[in-house]
Amino acid sequence: MINDQPAKEENRKIRFLRFLVDFTLLSIQQDTLSREQALQRVADARQVACRLFPEKEETFDLIYRPRFLRIIEERFGPADLPTPSSKL
Repeated sequence: MINDQPAKEENRKIRFLRFLVDFTLLSIQQDTLSREQALQRVADARQVACRLFPEKEETFDLIYRPRFLRIIEERFGPADLPTPSSKL
C-alpha cells in the first residue's frame, strides 16, 4: 500500500496558505489600517508561507505579491511600493 501521508500534508499546507492569503487580502480591504500596516500584514503572510514552504520565497513573490500590491494600491492609491527584494 502506498503511503499518501506526504501528499495529504502538502495539500493541507496548500489549503492553509490559500486561506491565509484570502484572509489577509480581505483584512487589507476591510480593516481600518494604514498602508504601512497593510504592508506589514503582507510581510507577515509571506513569512508564514516561507515557513510552510522553505526556499519558495520567489514563488510567493511571483504568485501572491502582485495580488497584494494591487489591493493595497486600490485601497491607498499609488505610491512607491517596495521592490521584491525589500522587506515585503
